[in-house]
Amino acid sequence: MRPARRSHDDPAGDVVRWAAFSCLLVPVVLVVYGTSFGGTVGATLGLAAVTAACRVLLRHSEKMERATAARAFARGRQPGGAAPTHRGRHSRGGAGSHRGCAASEWIPGVAPSTPPPQD
Repeated sequence: MRPARRSHDDPAGDVVRWAAFSCLLVPVVLVVYGTSFGGTVGATLGLAAVTAACRVLLRHSEKMERATAARAFARGRQPGGAAPTHRGRHSRGGAGSHRGCAASEWIPGVAPSTPPPQD
């Protein structure tokens, strides 16, 4: 016997279920309020197409997230864990890394790296 699924276990499934419910509810509401049969069918088919496309995109996103987590786990890092210290050519390095050069600390009228005068 399978354990009962909680709604937070599959948020994409919840979205798809609510969308499917809307696909069933909207035509009923349209007919009750006097929309033509053709208009109702068109709206229903449009909603069904959008729901199907969203379901495909949500499942693809979940699949990519699982693959990314599996790759991170295979490399020995936890998903969402700390990034390595070297992050690329223009990214900030590890803690305490110096950014800039002496020229960027130049103040007009003051020579860089000059010790204060001694009395």
